[in-house]
Amino acid sequence: MERHRKWTLGIWAYLLLVLEHLTIALEVPLDLPQPPTITLQSPKDYIFDPREPIVIHCEAKGKPHPSFSWTRNGTHFDIEKDSKVTMKPNSGTLVIDIISGEKAEAYEGTYQCTAHNDHGTAVSNNIVIRQSRSPLWSKEKDNKIAVQLGNSLVLQCRPPAGLPPPIIMWMDNNLQRLSLSPRVSQALNGDLYFSNVLLSDTRTDYICYARFPRTQTIQQKQPISVTVLENSPIGERKPGFMMPLGPTSTQMVLKGETLVLECVAEGLPTPSIMWQKDGGEISKSASFHNFNKTLNISDVTEADAGNYRCVANNNLGSASHIIKVTVKAAPFWISAPRNLILAPNETGILTCRVSGEPKPKISWFVNGVPLQNAPSDRSRKVEDDTVILSNVQTGTSAVYQCNASNEFGYVLANAFVNVLAEPPRVLTPPNRIYQVITNNHALLDCASFGSPTPIITWFKDRQSIKNGDPYVIHENGTLEIHVAQPLNTGKYTCIATNNLGIKENHVFLEVKEPTRILKQPEYKVVQRGMKAVFECKVKHDPTLIPTMTWLKDSAALPDDGRFVVEKESLVIKDVVDGDEGTYACHMNTTLDHDSASAMLTVVERPDPPADLELTGQAERSVELTWTPGDEHNSPTQKFIVQYEDLLHLPGVWVNLTEVPGTSPTTQLNLSPYVYYSFRVVAVNGVGYSDPSQPSRQYRTNPAAPDVNPSDVKGEGSEPGNLVITWTPLTGLQSNGPGLEYSVQWKQKDVEEEWSTKTVANVSMFVLSGTPTYVPYEIKVQAINNYGAGPEPDVALGYSGEDLPLTAPDSVQIMVHNSTVAEVHWEPVSSPSVRGKLQGYKVYYRRERGLHEAEEEPQPQPEQFLLFSGNRSEGRLPGLQPYSLYQLHIKVLNSKGEGPASASKPFETPEGVPGPPSYLNAVQPSLDSLTLEWGPPQRNNGRLAGYTLKYQPVNSTSELGPIKEMTFLANETTFVLSNLNSSMLYKFYLSAKTIKGSGPDISQEAFTAMDTTHTQPPVVTGKGPTTPPHPTTPISQPPSPTAHKAPPLGPVFGNVNTSVSEDGAVISWEYFGHHKNVYVEYIVENSKDDWKKELVNGSHSHMLKGLKPGSTYKVRVVARDPAVPTVHSTEELTVAVPAIANRQVDIATQGWFIGLMCAIALLILVLLIVCFIKRNKGGKYPVKEKEDAHQDPEIQPMKEDDGTFGEYRSMESDTEDHKPLKGSRTPSNGTVRRDESDDSLVDYGEGGDGQFNEDGSFIGQYSGKKERDTHEGNESSEAPSPVNAMNSFV
Repeated sequence: MERHRKWTLGIWAYLLLVLEHLTIALEVPLDLPQPPTITLQSPKDYIFDPREPIVIHCEAKGKPHPSFSWTRNGTHFDIEKDSKVTMKPNSGTLVIDIISGEKAEAYEGTYQCTAHNDHGTAVSNNIVIRQSRSPLWSKEKDNKIAVQLGNSLVLQCRPPAGLPPPIIMWMDNNLQRLSLSPRVSQALNGDLYFSNVLLSDTRTDYICYARFPRTQTIQQKQPISVTVLENSPIGERKPGFMMPLGPTSTQMVLKGETLVLECVAEGLPTPSIMWQKDGGEISKSASFHNFNKTLNISDVTEADAGNYRCVANNNLGSASHIIKVTVKAAPFWISAPRNLILAPNETGILTCRVSGEPKPKISWFVNGVPLQNAPSDRSRKVEDDTVILSNVQTGTSAVYQCNASNEFGYVLANAFVNVLAEPPRVLTPPNRIYQVITNNHALLDCASFGSPTPIITWFKDRQSIKNGDPYVIHENGTLEIHVAQPLNTGKYTCIATNNLGIKENHVFLEVKEPTRILKQPEYKVVQRGMKAVFECKVKHDPTLIPTMTWLKDSAALPDDGRFVVEKESLVIKDVVDGDEGTYACHMNTTLDHDSASAMLTVVERPDPPADLELTGQAERSVELTWTPGDEHNSPTQKFIVQYEDLLHLPGVWVNLTEVPGTSPTTQLNLSPYVYYSFRVVAVNGVGYSDPSQPSRQYRTNPAAPDVNPSDVKGEGSEPGNLVITWTPLTGLQSNGPGLEYSVQWKQKDVEEEWSTKTVANVSMFVLSGTPTYVPYEIKVQAINNYGAGPEPDVALGYSGEDLPLTAPDSVQIMVHNSTVAEVHWEPVSSPSVRGKLQGYKVYYRRERGLHEAEEEPQPQPEQFLLFSGNRSEGRLPGLQPYSLYQLHIKVLNSKGEGPASASKPFETPEGVPGPPSYLNAVQPSLDSLTLEWGPPQRNNGRLAGYTLKYQPVNSTSELGPIKEMTFLANETTFVLSNLNSSMLYKFYLSAKTIKGSGPDISQEAFTAMDTTHTQPPVVTGKGPTTPPHPTTPISQPPSPTAHKAPPLGPVFGNVNTSVSEDGAVISWEYFGHHKNVYVEYIVENSKDDWKKELVNGSHSHMLKGLKPGSTYKVRVVARDPAVPTVHSTEELTVAVPAIANRQVDIATQGWFIGLMCAIALLILVLLIVCFIKRNKGGKYPVKEKEDAHQDPEIQPMKEDDGTFGEYRSMESDTEDHKPLKGSRTPSNGTVRRDESDDSLVDYGEGGDGQFNEDGSFIGQYSGKKERDTHEGNESSEAPSPVNAMNSFV
């Protein structure tokens, strides 16, 4: 396999070299001097027909035009002396006229053509001329062969040798070819081989014919007579080889030719042939012929050499033969010498690289003369397959020949060396426009000539083109663009340069869009008379003019107005059968083409069948035959045979049977006493045909019924009766007149005779006076005037049922757990059931709970479970724990329920309780919430207590760590303290008994908002800029690891309210996607319109400006302008207190008033002192202290008006504030310090603009104060009054 791959690569390399040679071969313009070049010559082996002239081709070009001469058999052939031979003008082609009676054999021989001019001589191959021959068979005696049955046989053909060899075939006297088989085969040499003979092989006309292809004549051998004897037949035997003989043989084949291996074996039974290759695999190009007896491998390579094993097998054994194949090779080119065009003083090399097996011998010639006999040339040096020409001079042009030969043939090549000095010329026409389709490769020619060889450079739009992707500049100057794109469109310039000059040429490239059929025609199946439409949507380059052509079956469309060619479709109106065919859409431009085709099949409902004929008439059957109608291209799927009963149902056609569409006949089974008329309907893929014409009438004779009524049943409708029903026969089933029914019955398993009652053509009979629910055997038989039907089948029925007599006994109850109990009972006896047992009904009722403190509930409804069949136990699921139940059982039959068993009490043990009935969070404050809850509706035992779990939920919906608390069973309220303000908490509460905790109930609530934290400004129509998150109740307590709370539930969830000094805080859960969300509020009992504030994107909002002492109604509303539905929460009541109890107005405190008066007096004194100092030109003490300390936080007075800087406004305070001691830091965990170390914090619990717990004055000066717009840069921070006072101490 590897060797084959290497040969394949070698062949490809060879082909690439040849292509490269063709690509870069130099062409000398014919207006320049050049040696001869052979352009056309006859093949090396030329077999001519003596009935036609001999034409030996030899054409050449050169400057000046060459003259020609010939040699025959190595000597000069004088054309002038033979009137039969002429040479074509300006050519070396010979024409030999042998038709006029001259013997053709006289012109056989080896011819060679020579073309000569002033610059050299070129020679052709040696052309061997031979006459085709078709000799006659030598006369033979009659050949008669006798052979024993089973023996092998060879009939020899041995045709006369012809040129070319004849084609052999065996035929009989009637010129019919003999049948070949694995047993009888024709070998490659023409002989006929029989692996074993049969009696049928006896004949007198085995004739071998030889057909000579060139003369088109056939020669016949004398007939051979073969007689097969059976007086001493040859028995079975294992295979042996008839050819080749012996265990091994050899065969040689030349590379590139076809290897043909053949094995013919004899034996009985006839052997089969199989091929193998020792040590490898047979080539994939191999093919097997002549019933596997011949192996062919085309285009042989060295990898095909080896030992091939031919194996013959039959059931008695096998035999094998090895054929040793060797591969030789006639000489073949690896690199043939190429023409050289050299400038004076240049150096050139001619190479002649060949291969073959055995290795070819290389001989060099110059101008047809062996190089060793040619005049010596110092500039020429020969090294085996290479000729080196150094420093050539003008006038040394010549033609060199390389001849490589071995015992299997030769190759000959001419290559001239033309010494020229020529400036560059571009041979490609100027301004040529090249057009290509996008993604195709583009080749821009720059054919040039010059000596020395010009150097080609390319430019695009004055930009130099380098050799590399996407451009390739070939050695011959051609510019190739592998994948042309629209951006490659433009002007290209090629420049040819050598030392004698420069020449340029311009070409243009246009890259066009491809033509593509976007929507192809599709296969159509159209009913006759309808319309067919073939679409063909095309996209093409707008600058190319497309031509769309529609063809039908590769020909033009019919000249018929029904065919309408539209812009992108073909419409065929009123389709007829002749419109069937293949329709092709062809879109052509000057550069490309695209096409697509589809078939049209015209279909129609089938024509009705005809010629109905009844044959094979019998008492109960008849054969119906018909002729199918035209199928109209849709195969008949089936035939439906219908009949009309003119006696019972005249005018009604009924389907009798269906017949496959391939069968136009059927055997019909008939019923007695029917007047039949038949017709046939054909069905294909289009539909149903019209019915055929009815057949002639066919009557059948009456007879006794063939069947009895079906679906016989016996059931009691009440105690003491038995109702017998059946499905009566149809008129067709009656088989004759006088139809009646014989009803028979008897009690099962009781020795008594059948009772019989004959009734008219009805479907029911009622038997009275029967015992309760006993089995009866029932029969119903059909009778008519011609006899009774077959013996009817016996059906089993039961008389009427009654209610059961007894109740189940021995009722036992086992309680498995708090919700499941198992009941056992003793089934009742079968006679007491008095009907068909349906099962047992277990009735049970919860009387009360077992808890001593539990009140008596309302009586609960009785429940029951049905246990089907003859059961004795069952399970009662879904019981309520810790309860008292009562239970009884009834048996059930089809009639109803029997008496109840004695009532049986049982108790269920304790279980886990249900969830608490409610959980509310009330009275929110800054750091606490009050929780209230109710006990479970179902304790399911003795309540042991409650478990409370809670955790905070931050603004990103992440859940914090869980804390857990437990409570006694009598606790239903708790104040949860030490909470964070303005924080959402999630609570989970469960009750528990000794059996464990029950399910949780969850609730969420906010603590009151801490207004000391920065509250985003609420603008009318907008909510806070960073609203709290939406939250959702969670049924299961989450793990301590923080995770996102999932958004579940309706549009709105929990809504909470709290009231602070600044207003009412409304928070809610929202899970909708509406565009607008509002908080609406109104004074309670007011008739004014609701006020609303837009809070999009928020989940909490503070209502400011509410009137103290008033009560408001508040709700949250979601609206979408595009949707009429409005979602709203319930209305909540918010009471605004009249007085903020927790605040202490320090402005009303006496000590504060006194302090302010002292400060005012001190400032007045200071102003007076400053005024005096200024008038004296000196510094006052305070100024000295300021100059000494240079504290940047203590700003001087304004020199222009003698006043201090403004106090810092609240806007600045809220930007840079310090937390109170013991208070929480902001959510980001950072605390920003003021620019001055001297602040109110140093003197108390100030900052954040919030009142202290003790109501001290510190926060009083944190109130909002507008900054003076004329403050300038004199103070980056306005100090508080205390700071101001401290700076003057």
